[in-house]
Amino acid sequence: MVPTAPISANKCDNTEGTVRLTVSQAVVKFLVNQFVERDGHHTRFFAGAFGIFGHGNVAGLGQALLQAEIDAAEAGTESELPYVLGRNEQAMVHSAVAYARQKDRLQTWAVTASVGPGSTNMLTGAALATINRLPVLLLPADTFATRVSAPVLQELELPSSGDITVNDAFKPLSRYFDRVWRPEQLPSALLGAMRVLTDPVETGAATVVIPQDVAAEAFDWPESLFAPRTWHIRRPLPEVSVIARAAELIRTAERPLIVAGGGVVYSGATDALAAFCEQTGIPVGQSQAGKGSLRYDHPQSVGAIGSTGTTAANALATEADVVIGIGTRYSDFTSASRTAFNNPNISFININVASMDSVKQGALSVVSDAREALEALTGALDDYEVTSEYRTRTTTLNEEWNATVDSAYRIDDPTAPLNQSQVIGLTNASSGPSDVVVCAAGSIPGDLHKLWRVRDPKGYHVEYGFSCMGYEIAGGIGAKMAEPNRDVFVMVGDGSYLMMATELVTAVQEGIKIIVILVQNHGFASIGSLSESLGSQRFGTAYRYRGEQGRRGGGVLPVDLAANAASLGVEVTRVQNSVEFSVAIEAAKASERTTVIHVETDPLVASPDSESWWDVPVSATSTLESTRAAYATYEKWKKIQRPFLRPSGN
Repeated sequence: MVPTAPISANKCDNTEGTVRLTVSQAVVKFLVNQFVERDGHHTRFFAGAFGIFGHGNVAGLGQALLQAEIDAAEAGTESELPYVLGRNEQAMVHSAVAYARQKDRLQTWAVTASVGPGSTNMLTGAALATINRLPVLLLPADTFATRVSAPVLQELELPSSGDITVNDAFKPLSRYFDRVWRPEQLPSALLGAMRVLTDPVETGAATVVIPQDVAAEAFDWPESLFAPRTWHIRRPLPEVSVIARAAELIRTAERPLIVAGGGVVYSGATDALAAFCEQTGIPVGQSQAGKGSLRYDHPQSVGAIGSTGTTAANALATEADVVIGIGTRYSDFTSASRTAFNNPNISFININVASMDSVKQGALSVVSDAREALEALTGALDDYEVTSEYRTRTTTLNEEWNATVDSAYRIDDPTAPLNQSQVIGLTNASSGPSDVVVCAAGSIPGDLHKLWRVRDPKGYHVEYGFSCMGYEIAGGIGAKMAEPNRDVFVMVGDGSYLMMATELVTAVQEGIKIIVILVQNHGFASIGSLSESLGSQRFGTAYRYRGEQGRRGGGVLPVDLAANAASLGVEVTRVQNSVEFSVAIEAAKASERTTVIHVETDPLVASPDSESWWDVPVSATSTLESTRAAYATYEKWKKIQRPFLRPSGN
């Protein structure tokens, strides 16, 4: 991105004034003056700073954030970079990333942590942000640049190198990385981070490492470094000739299909997508990130596609002769490990701001903003639409799948225990059209993908790029902070809850209300099911005492997650059936506090089958009959897996 204000040189310009600040104070002053603009709308880019202080950052960024708060209070205003104390460094990054996702990447948070384990705890969050292409600024503290007291507490010593610290582990996980050894390096580091954070192609985690002695060092900064700076979020236009080629290829299609990814939502292209598919009649399948790009009840929406897709979308994918990918990176779940598209003469058209994604599947590459490309294609194809027979087939498949969802959601006995599909159905029915569901890992994301009926582009928030256990509660907090007028429903299984439940304390501290649906099935339901399908008999996936021969086949562990949640300061309701669940949901919606609704389900009751596949290799030889049978099934699927190397549109 190119800022509208000129970039200052790294050294002080003698013709302008200077201001004396510490490096950390300069960071804070710089961040509050960064803005973004897209389509004429201006936004402050950093909403605040998450942090946990230790000896590496308490006297640096800790002091700077405190001073900013006090200065604002004395001026009768609020801090322009409010500070929020988290409980886990990884979770703070998740909250910042979730915030950025809800804001369509137009706003995010900075996150600071102390040296050593405090900073390395952020590594998982960095990977999640970069994989999902969501902006977050990470400010890990580092050990002394001067090495005057080396080795200091929590410092990594290597006999082969003196300039490596644990923070070098951020390099492969960050879209931008720099270390500020000297104050003079700070301007270029911060501007480099902003360039990446505000680029829709390059965005992800930007990491600026600041040694603890440098963080507290004073320097005379040029005043121009702190001038308000607006970064334009570009919308790359498609080439006219490429749009013409894409339109020509679509005109040859008898059974075209759109795969809508997260890029449709981030671009604000949902209206353009609706207009395009209404004009042409082309049905739309949605990836996890793209779910919500069309309402579930739109005539051309066939719902989720791929390994956790609807039978409607997957049936159309099998027959499709031209697939138009829009803002998708074609993960293995979206393509069903390259078994979803089976037409031998299939062609692909990929619309994406990132050329890396636009060339996948041997596609005709349209490097462009999603909205701009869709509007151009709509104009180029004003003489094209699918046949009435194909429209009818789309409608019929949709009706069949909707009947399947109705059946999965149906509750015949309101006093009977619930299964996971019914819990999802009750939550879906109780949520408002603009409410948000948040999830990330386990069996719930797949069930949400195929079952949840989305009515708003921002109503579905499932982190499935990294599918990180522990994201849910922290992510729910970030989503709620981004959109406080929406109810946020966090759906989390017991396995993921136990990974990072402590952020409930942050919700209590900040007065942030989320509604947590805690599904207790006494183990890892998703991996248990996968294990069974691979012939591994759900080994090591249940929370049980050790039984005979040392295997965990004994009784259920006496873990009380409801009591655990209550101990963290939130309201808790235990429910056992649909009547109690519905009452609890309404009470939670009416409350101003965070509520955890604890419900036990049976992990052996599966959701409707997607009639699809996910490539997880099976042991090629085994003494176990279950494994041998699973391998035979695996080989059948491998035979229809395709490389998609033939170039489309030639």
